[in-house]
Amino acid sequence: MLEFSQSSAASASVAAPCVVVGVFDDASAPAAAAIDAAGAGVLRRLHDTGDFAGRLGTSLMLHALAGVAAPRVLLVGMGHKAALDARAYQRACNEAGRVLKDVPIASAACFLPEVEVTGQNADWRARTCALAIDHACFRYTATLKSSGADTPRPKQLELIAGSDVSQGIAQARAIARGVAFARELGCLPPNLCTPAHIAAQAKTIADEHAGSVTLEVLERADMQKLGMGALLAVASGSAVPPKLVVLQYQGAGDAKPYALVGKGVTFDAGGLNIKPTGSMEEMKYDMCGAAGVLGAFLAAVEMKLPVNLVCVVPSVENLVDGAGYRPSDVLHTYAGITVEVLNTDAEGRLILSDALAYTCKRFRPQALVDAATLTGACVVALGAHASGLFSADDALAGELLAAGNASLDRAWRLPLWDDYHNQLESAFADIANVGGKSAGAVTAALFLSRFTEGTRWAHLDVAGTAWVPGRKGYATGRPAPLLAQWLIDQARD
Repeated sequence: MLEFSQSSAASASVAAPCVVVGVFDDASAPAAAAIDAAGAGVLRRLHDTGDFAGRLGTSLMLHALAGVAAPRVLLVGMGHKAALDARAYQRACNEAGRVLKDVPIASAACFLPEVEVTGQNADWRARTCALAIDHACFRYTATLKSSGADTPRPKQLELIAGSDVSQGIAQARAIARGVAFARELGCLPPNLCTPAHIAAQAKTIADEHAGSVTLEVLERADMQKLGMGALLAVASGSAVPPKLVVLQYQGAGDAKPYALVGKGVTFDAGGLNIKPTGSMEEMKYDMCGAAGVLGAFLAAVEMKLPVNLVCVVPSVENLVDGAGYRPSDVLHTYAGITVEVLNTDAEGRLILSDALAYTCKRFRPQALVDAATLTGACVVALGAHASGLFSADDALAGELLAAGNASLDRAWRLPLWDDYHNQLESAFADIANVGGKSAGAVTAALFLSRFTEGTRWAHLDVAGTAWVPGRKGYATGRPAPLLAQWLIDQARD
């Protein structure tokens, strides 16, 4: 991840390898105006000739401008000044990051945070800019022979906002670290990112923050004693042992904790209901819910938020084996509720059922949010832009929606009505693990709700947002930004 700092330098005189300035299609931002004046009207000429008109999402790199100290000036189109809202601003920052990622420089000075954005303050602008550029500059290198270590890459980003933005930069550092943690974990192949590896990565968080964070890892024998029949059933088809990771952060004395629970299926072949060829290779990302909550936990700890926080990650592989569980099996869960398995590929809700009930009973949190790459139905409904949000608690749902809008890691609320409950009825158990073809995201969330009764709870289905599909796609780190913002809000309120 990038190192962030703030400065009050002038755009024409800052001695950075690259200066990034925003250009409107109808007006000049201060930094761009200073570059234009120093360069004898170069930006105005580019606008008049149509070579760069400041259209939103466009960019142009200029070299060796007379009168400008920096050897490179990156112009970033901001569109129409009056129309620059939060999403448009993030889009411009993303474009800046896309270009900077491949420029052979070690640092850049960015003046985009000086640009006014409707309804947002300077701290928000600095944080959003830093996170967008850092996200765009992410590179996965863990299993590559050549990581490009000999090629200069951006490592430092100097942010100029025209006012003090230390709070925004501090939050950006913490959230960027949490997102990078989640993305690295999500991108690893499943032969490396096993349940044991997730537990080891949780240990690095605990070891680094030994004064405030503790770690407990429950093994198969511990889960058997607790009666976690659903979690153990999913793990039964794999030779890799399951883990239940429990991190605790103490930042608020004896206050009731907030709780995050994340689905950690490190590879999902579907069990006996095996997935078809053509989609299975992306099932290494089925632990991105776990990665996201771990990233949010790390961000909260890095910010030293005055809250108590619990992060619980059930982690398994869902493979095909003679010892594996079957459709029509009836499982006994930690909560005492029996579940008829109608589809072994609906395994995420099974491991979450035990983890959620365990978290509610042991920690009695004041609010609990789970994140899971749970259903293809949510991808069909919302695509890659918004995570699905389910909660029976209007206040909690409102908090999470607001956090998503503030962090630009947005969610959309879907119904959690009793009308759908009949789809989960079973003649042989208290509940079935799937509810048929219709409303799959809703019935999955309703299934989880049975294991959180009496607790303020919300579910985030991140199946469409946790990774970018395709052979060159990366894990996104979502919903770590949303959850980090929610925890910031809880600490403030």
